[in-house]
Amino acid sequence: MEIKARGLTFDVYEGGPSDGDPVLLLHGFPQDHREFDLLAPRLHERGLRTYAIDQRGTSPGARPADVGAYRMSEPTADAVAVLDALGIESAHVIGHDWGAVVGWWLASGYPERVRTLTAVSVPHPKALGLALRVRASQRARMVYFKIFQSPVAERFLLARDGAVLRAMLKPIGRTGDKYVESMRTDPDRLTGGLNWYRAATGGSPDGPGIVRVPTTYVWSDKDGVVTLTAALRTRDWVEADYQLVAMRGISHWVPEQASAALADAALARIGGV
Repeated sequence: MEIKARGLTFDVYEGGPSDGDPVLLLHGFPQDHREFDLLAPRLHERGLRTYAIDQRGTSPGARPADVGAYRMSEPTADAVAVLDALGIESAHVIGHDWGAVVGWWLASGYPERVRTLTAVSVPHPKALGLALRVRASQRARMVYFKIFQSPVAERFLLARDGAVLRAMLKPIGRTGDKYVESMRTDPDRLTGGLNWYRAATGGSPDGPGIVRVPTTYVWSDKDGVVTLTAALRTRDWVEADYQLVAMRGISHWVPEQASAALADAALARIGGV
């Protein structure tokens, strides 16, 4: 369905029992709502209602041209506005990659709207910032940010039939091809996704801060982006029931590579409230 919020139009994909507790699903880059296609049915089986948003930059009706419109406060406000439009006072939130970052901002800034948070792959931004300061390995893992922020990033990522994007998504095999094809046929979608990186200029001093909602952080040891230091120090920023779930042998693309294990972690968090 299409949800109009904040002067934009978001594509939102709902599923599960109409009277189920709501779960907001927030995707990352270079994916979209489809990254939850294996996870959502497991949540539906447990009586939950899911709402997967194609976020700012991905939904065709929500692609501002200004890079500043992709600062984290904006997609965070989008999520709140979509909940308002759906008539949902509060929801369980599951976010992956950039969706996890939105989840951290939501849980910190709008705790009354978040029943539980399951953040996947990306740790609390302040924990990541610490790791960047003290671990050269963390800095090395994130040099790709400079590439994605470059004005030639689109050309680079789509060259040779999207070879770089396909290499990024290699752990999920041919499943990743659908995202590459979506960006090849709709280059503005790729620009919208890259603008999240371009708007990330060192973080915002006003957030996110301490999280005071029940939280699970899912980290995987084959994630090429996030070091163990960032994962472990995330605990410092949650003043509520908290669990770190560490997955062995799984890459950054947890929702598609380990959907069953992720469902178990999310359901344990949701069921614990």
